[in-house]
Amino acid sequence: MAVGSDIRTYFEGTWHEGDALVMRAADHGAWLGSSVFDGARYAHGVAPDLLAHCQRVNASARALMLTPTIGAEEMVEIVREGLALYPRDAALYIRPMYWGIDGGAGAIAPAPDRTGFCVCLEAIPLPAGESTTTLTTTRFRRPVLESAVVNAKAGCLYPNNARMLREAQTKGFGNALVADAMGNVAESATANVFIVKDGAVSTPIPNGTFLAGITRARHIANLAADGVEVRERVIGFDEVREADEVFLTGNMSKITAVTAFDERTYEIGPVARRARELYWDWALSSR
Repeated sequence: MAVGSDIRTYFEGTWHEGDALVMRAADHGAWLGSSVFDGARYAHGVAPDLLAHCQRVNASARALMLTPTIGAEEMVEIVREGLALYPRDAALYIRPMYWGIDGGAGAIAPAPDRTGFCVCLEAIPLPAGESTTTLTTTRFRRPVLESAVVNAKAGCLYPNNARMLREAQTKGFGNALVADAMGNVAESATANVFIVKDGAVSTPIPNGTFLAGITRARHIANLAADGVEVRERVIGFDEVREADEVFLTGNMSKITAVTAFDERTYEIGPVARRARELYWDWALSSR
């Protein structure tokens, strides 16, 4: 699935031009969905938290009973080789991936001795100016660990996210605000969520139903260091409606301000703007 352009693929020890063929029809990942990935960004000459993303894809692989074959530090070096093939001012999406090749006992579980690996780089611009979206509710919820591999960034989780997103879009909204199994706010269909009330920032506490993102953690640290009160806690949907600001955080856009939740509207607020500024100040300081 090509989202961007100017694609390069690392596979079987070398970089290939274009959207290389990496998975076979009988591979366990193609047949039974044993695939994991992670997503990092390269922009303005930096790849923020790249090591953390490479570490997480290995953790995701283990959660899906796959055996990681590339150490995180080695993966970083592979990615940097690929980044050197692009202009310094390119904006790229960095996607390392693992998938099962052979089936184990009964074919359902992946065999531990062979794991496919690739890295896909795609040119995808950062949003121009301030990224915004609108939210609505969805009847679909985030699963729990007993019913899905929510402790991994796994491809098999995304059909559920896709139907949340499609439902929201058919209602005329850009994204869905999703409940956990207990009916509290978990995240959006594509990103973590923050609310602001009277200058204090809150975000749902990780409870095993959603992936607490690397970019989310970076925003929490940056805001706290800037003197902003940030709390991880249980959040109800009415609290979102009563908030002064709502914004989403994720790797693709970093900060996306929410301008409406159903009939409730919001301005793009100072905390979202400050979080974006702090993020890029931090990221660019590593150059």
